[in-house]
Amino acid sequence: MPLAAEINFSELSNKPADSVRKLQAAPNQTLLVHRRGDEEDLVLTTASRAEEVREVVSFTTSLFVALIRHSEEARGMIAELTPTVFPWVRFLPPEEREHFIVELVEILEASNSLGTPAPVVQLITEWKHTAEVWADPRLVETFTRDDGEDDDEEVPEPGDATA
Repeated sequence: MPLAAEINFSELSNKPADSVRKLQAAPNQTLLVHRRGDEEDLVLTTASRAEEVREVVSFTTSLFVALIRHSEEARGMIAELTPTVFPWVRFLPPEEREHFIVELVEILEASNSLGTPAPVVQLITEWKHTAEVWADPRLVETFTRDDGEDDDEEVPEPGDATA
């Protein structure tokens, strides 16, 4: 079964009533609207369905955060299972893995309070890039070497020819 009924954007524009009927008939009250070219597709849903999804995500996030905060056993299990969910964490040193999990829980809670997943996605992306550095021995050497130079010097703006 497809995740959502599908239509083209032109169908939504030209036959809006038919499009709404398709939306209402879809098992999950979701309509995938395809757009042309490089335009990102859209997802159309009912307000009640969007609220249901938001409530489920909020509850699940709150439960996860509470488990992590109140159970040493849950923290250990999450630390053990994290490489299954995010295989790239295997490249992080153990203390960095722990830092990732702590930061992830904090950002999940804060993002949940705002009702937006964007900070969680940003955090995961940043940590994934950190793991990419740890996965490359040349980059690790570059970033961890102490060559006696002052790391506090100002970095010129891109395109600044005066530096």
